[in-house]
Amino acid sequence: MKGRPKKYRYIHNDPKISQFSPRGKPGRPNEINLTLDQYESLRLADFLGLRQVEAAKSMNISQQTFSRILKSARKILTEALVEGKIIKIQGGTYVITDLQKENQP
Repeated sequence: MKGRPKKYRYIHNDPKISQFSPRGKPGRPNEINLTLDQYESLRLADFLGLRQVEAAKSMNISQQTFSRILKSARKILTEALVEGKIIKIQGGTYVITDLQKENQP
C-alpha cells in the first residue's frame, strides 16, 4: 500500500552548481545525493536566514515538512563534510517557479 502522494515543493532558482567535490582526499570519494528541495530548504533557512514558517510558505509546504526536509539536508551535508564525500544536487519532488512572477498582481 502506498502513502499519500508527495506535494510538489516550490524551488525558486536552479542551483548554479550541481556537484561539489572534496580536494585532498586520495582515491575517488563516495557520493551523496542532496535533492533540490533539500537544497532549497538550506538556501532559504541558512543562506537567506528566513524563519521556517516563511520558508515553508515560500516552498508551498507545511512548517513541519520544511523542518523535516531541512534536518535531512543538514545531515547529508554534515556526512559529506566529515567523510569527504562528493555532494550531487539532483532529484526530488519539486516545481521551479519564478518568484518575480508570483509577486506581481
